Amino acid sequence: MNEHEQLTQLCLKLGADRVQAERMAAQLVKRTDQLVAERGISRMDAMGYLLQLVTKGRNGETPAGFEGQPSLFDKK
Repeated sequence: MNEHEQLTQLCLKLGADRVQAERMAAQLVKRTDQLVAERGISRMDAMGYLLQLVTKGRNGETPAGFEGQPSLFDKK
């Protein structure tokens, strides 16, 4: 099973339908590559960070570093 298939399976287990899961998996790979290029971190660290965000978000938790950040919906 390749990386995309593994990520798709994870997203399915988190409650996404097949189309959503495949799209989410593709976006995770894309964003991982962006983080590697932008921040100079390892691919494993970048993917781990994103998977933590996904799972915490799915569980309704606020990941460390996101506390106190203004919402996109807050009036300025």
